Amino acid sequence: MSTIDTPGERKIVTFSLGEQTFGIDMASLIEIREWDEPTPLPGVPSFIKGVTNLRGTVVPVVGLAERLGWSPSVIHARSCILVVNIAGKQAGFLVDEVADIVLIKDSDIRPAPDVEIGEPSVIAGLVKTQTRTADGTNGSDSLMVLLLDLDALSLTRQLDIAA
Repeated sequence: MSTIDTPGERKIVTFSLGEQTFGIDMASLIEIREWDEPTPLPGVPSFIKGVTNLRGTVVPVVGLAERLGWSPSVIHARSCILVVNIAGKQAGFLVDEVADIVLIKDSDIRPAPDVEIGEPSVIAGLVKTQTRTADGTNGSDSLMVLLLDLDALSLTRQLDIAA
């Protein structure tokens, strides 16, 4: 895998929530942190788990499964926080497990299905990736990854409250 993206390609970090695999653009990722219980805050939506200190910056921690309307993630040894930049603000997303960093072609991204729901879709698109074997080579199975649209998560107001 090249270390420099070429035009029409991008790197994504893939992670799991339950049985589903999601991806976010590496350009939005600040760091991956081990799970550490955040400091709870009163009066915030239930999907905001609290805040944590990231080198002197207060960062809200969001239960991503809950934000998507699913059952809360069960904390385990591989749970972690993806610290991302959303519209110039930092937020941490609780995810079940980080899977891989994958190089994808923009031309391989398919649009998310157009379904009528109460809010705009948080899925920017879907892309098939190859699974990886234990030795790091591409496996024979493919995996459908849902690409998250971080801006569509509509967290800006909640991040301002939590921070």
